[in-house]
Amino acid sequence: MTHGPELALPAAYSIAAVRDQVRQWRSDGLRIGFVPTMGALHEGHLALVKQALGSADRVIVSIFVNPTQFAPGEDFDAYPRTLEQDADKLAETGAHLVYAPDAREMYPEGFVTNVSLTGPSHGMESVSRPHFFNGVATVVCKLLNQVQPDTAVFGEKDYQQLMVIRRMVTDLNLPVEIQGGETVREDDGLALSSRNVYLNATERERAARLNVILQEFADALSGGANVADAQHQAQLKAQSAFDGVDYVVARDAETLDALPSGPIDRNARVLAAVRVGKTRLIDNRAAPKT
Repeated sequence: MTHGPELALPAAYSIAAVRDQVRQWRSDGLRIGFVPTMGALHEGHLALVKQALGSADRVIVSIFVNPTQFAPGEDFDAYPRTLEQDADKLAETGAHLVYAPDAREMYPEGFVTNVSLTGPSHGMESVSRPHFFNGVATVVCKLLNQVQPDTAVFGEKDYQQLMVIRRMVTDLNLPVEIQGGETVREDDGLALSSRNVYLNATERERAARLNVILQEFADALSGGANVADAQHQAQLKAQSAFDGVDYVVARDAETLDALPSGPIDRNARVLAAVRVGKTRLIDNRAAPKT
């Protein structure tokens, strides 16, 4: 797709178009920021855009619902697609360009290349969604090569994903700075997510419990609790609060390696994925060593 709907800010629908705009900005000596998204933008996404604006002269936001990170039976077809409304929000925030390729542009006929890695991609999300990080790494690698930004911002709500992208950028020597953006939360602590719209009123109230459990878990670790004991207690709380629990774990904050037994001897991160009704929620909290 080389053309698309008229939007509230300039748009590029092809690799050639986004590269041409970046080339023009670079000729003027401007620094380029980038925020990759799948659309259905909320205040969490817009906070990432504002962060990028603070460290770049021009900011590009991509909107692409990536089919390769959805498994059969997941919500690819149902995932909200709201390009015009997203562009309105981006224009108000101050972004300079929306990049909205379609699947044929991203994965043309004959496409066979895949980016895969181990390390931080091992465990947690990859257990219940073994396809996920290959899809994420491949599309993010492509987007970074297409846009060629100086800096790119990814949300810390998807903490394992952030660590995977940082590892990929380091390993492949991609010339881009990766920034993490702090998770934006509702007043009751629920992390903002495009999938929150799937929750009914009762489920929405229950969903807020996830943040409470994770914060208690993190506080216990920072307070000197045994890792295995604190993790077991957090898992029990999650099992009683939600309809399904994929994982509730503590990991090394930098590598996502498993932690040794006993009190933490390094900064940790507690991470969880649970199901409320039919909705899968993920979240995490820092557990700094004190």
